[in-house]
Amino acid sequence: MNQKATSKTYLDVEDLQVYQQLCQLHLEICDLSHAWPAEERYELGSQIRRSSNSAPAQLAEKHDDRHIRNKVEGVNRSRGEAGETIHHLFMAKLKGYIQNDAYAKYRERYKQCLRMLNGLEKSLERHLPEQERRWVAAEADGEDGEPGVAGLPNPEHRTLNT
Repeated sequence: MNQKATSKTYLDVEDLQVYQQLCQLHLEICDLSHAWPAEERYELGSQIRRSSNSAPAQLAEKHDDRHIRNKVEGVNRSRGEAGETIHHLFMAKLKGYIQNDAYAKYRERYKQCLRMLNGLEKSLERHLPEQERRWVAAEADGEDGEPGVAGLPNPEHRTLNT
């Protein structure tokens, strides 16, 4: 995060580390997929470029929304697009377009983004009434410094409508 962002009371989407990382991953995925065989240009190549771009785009779309639940939905959609991109990378590995080590590195970077998105969702949900939260949001760490049950879905508040 740049120094200018730390003095603001509200972060722009471009200030979010997860957004920056997802944008960087998209640029790298574009370069990677353009090296694949021509028959994949409108198949796997197009799909991976769209999903890798959609992950940060979903964050941007909902970032300025006034409703917390809508912001959370943007985070959820971003997480889904990141997962889809991991799938496309796996298919590229199976087809021999990328080596296992490259797949593993991209997969780990996307998993890191998924962990950041989980944290962002939990942080946003702290602004919701407790009965509307989908996650148990611990305000403080446990005695061992580890977050106790934070990050676990809250089964008491799950319905088919959420």
